[in-house]
Amino acid sequence: MSTQSFQHIYRPAERAGPYSLILLHGTGGDENDMVPLADLIAPGAALISPRGQVSENGAPRFFRRFAEGALDVEDWRERSEGLADFVASASTEHGISPNALFAVGYSNGANIAQGLLLLRPDVLGGAVLFRPMFITDDVPMKDLAGRPVLLLGGIHDPITPPDDLPRIAQQLQQRGARVTVKTVQASHGLIREDIIIAQRWLAERVGSGER
Repeated sequence: MSTQSFQHIYRPAERAGPYSLILLHGTGGDENDMVPLADLIAPGAALISPRGQVSENGAPRFFRRFAEGALDVEDWRERSEGLADFVASASTEHGISPNALFAVGYSNGANIAQGLLLLRPDVLGGAVLFRPMFITDDVPMKDLAGRPVLLLGGIHDPITPPDDLPRIAQQLQQRGARVTVKTVQASHGLIREDIIIAQRWLAERVGSGER
């Protein structure tokens, strides 16, 4: 699949670094939406940032839903595969090793990032998932081979059920991922503590060589 399949931006690293980021926005975002966040949590990292191809009343998304909290799982599967093909092509084009590519996803973007991890783990080295929802138990048992994943939930989030984070963690751990779960005193939106936790977590991955 060509990298032209998704409208996106690519920004090369400002300096040589240990990893690059694939940025996955939430509902209503676009390819520019997550760049300021990435600059805070991983300054200078190379960035690939695609725009979701689904429109929900004009708001871009990465896959369809039937209503808030009711996800179209079959569309999630299909579009996760399409996004994975794009990620693989973009990585090849820009000389990025999949082992050094971390997904940073928020809300709908965090949910499509789970599709990459669960269905196409070959395209990612790890992930930071802000406000993810549990998608489905019906996924293949593919090896995540120690890939580091950070899950960040909001204690007062009205959209994500409170047991979703431990369910996601268990699902990823069963496949060999090294999962860190953190919650903050927040709703569905991000707060400064989210940024601090993600920045420190990524820095620790670099320091330990874990990626």
